[in-house]
Amino acid sequence: MSEPKTCLSCGTAIKGRADKKFCDDQCRNTYNNEQNSDSNNLVRNINNILRKNRRILEELNTAEGGITKLPKSKLQERGYNFTYFTNTLTTKAGKTYYFCYEHGFQPIENDWVMLVVRKEEK
Repeated sequence: MSEPKTCLSCGTAIKGRADKKFCDDQCRNTYNNEQNSDSNNLVRNINNILRKNRRILEELNTAEGGITKLPKSKLQERGYNFTYFTNTLTTKAGKTYYFCYEHGFQPIENDWVMLVVRKEEK
């Protein structure tokens, strides 16, 4: 006869199905949270920065057509982190736009930026 299976989280004996790994949902959640915690902290912090950047761009882009020009310092004052963005778009003319999801900006002359909203492609 084989040894009784034990919970991967708390080590107590498991009763039930042969392929069961945890004694209850709490132990399953605890085990999985411990397994993922190191990488999750980095991802969580980056996602928080990206969400904040997107929110700043959205709040400052108040123009009717979705294009606003303002000093780069306005983004910096609100805590915008220029290191993090979700994607870039370089036009045929060589202009680069930096996006946080659908909201983005293009650096323009004299430390100004042009805020834009990317239209959904169908």
